[in-house]
Amino acid sequence: MPLLFLDLDDTLLDRGGPFRAWAEGFLAAVGAPPKDIEWLLSVDADGLTDRWDVADAIRSRYQLRTPSIDLVDALHEGVMERIRLDPLVACALRIADDAGWVPVVVTNGTSRQEDAKIRRTGLDRYVADWVVADEVGVSKPNPRIFAMAAQRVRMRLAGAWVVGDSPEADIAGAAAMGLPSVWLHRGRNWLEPRFSPTRTVGGLLPALAAVLGA
Repeated sequence: MPLLFLDLDDTLLDRGGPFRAWAEGFLAAVGAPPKDIEWLLSVDADGLTDRWDVADAIRSRYQLRTPSIDLVDALHEGVMERIRLDPLVACALRIADDAGWVPVVVTNGTSRQEDAKIRRTGLDRYVADWVVADEVGVSKPNPRIFAMAAQRVRMRLAGAWVVGDSPEADIAGAAAMGLPSVWLHRGRNWLEPRFSPTRTVGGLLPALAAVLGA
């Protein structure tokens, strides 16, 4: 029964779509031009920018009096209201489980937001467990977080695969441990010369198919 380490945002769950939908509504509400969506998406950087920094950037650009904490909460709830677990992803995870794989989510971020996504979407019913960087005090690509995830489900790392969309976090982490990996390219080209994924695919379903077929 090998381990299957899975990233959360834009791997198991589409975060980009829900964030864009919230951002478009928010910008319209403050009277910003539609073209500003590209600016806000750039500031957000696929969720890698700290929420407080995003809030401060919004306040500064639009000269808002809204407290940063209220903007952070609005961003969090705006994404949470829109995020969904794709039924096909749930089905694929069940197939992987039936095939003997043990899916474990390994994600950077804060426990508050990551736990909420996993539980509120029902993803918790399709994975063995999850480990959040904020909770354990170490982030991807540090191999320790994957070792902690293996310990969480009382399994060894031997035979494990890593699946994710981040070259710097997911694929670098796999390379550091000597584990095979699948990169979700999401329309991007691979640019990192120091390491590379074992497989490159366009989405989670072909990623799981690649792992099961390996």
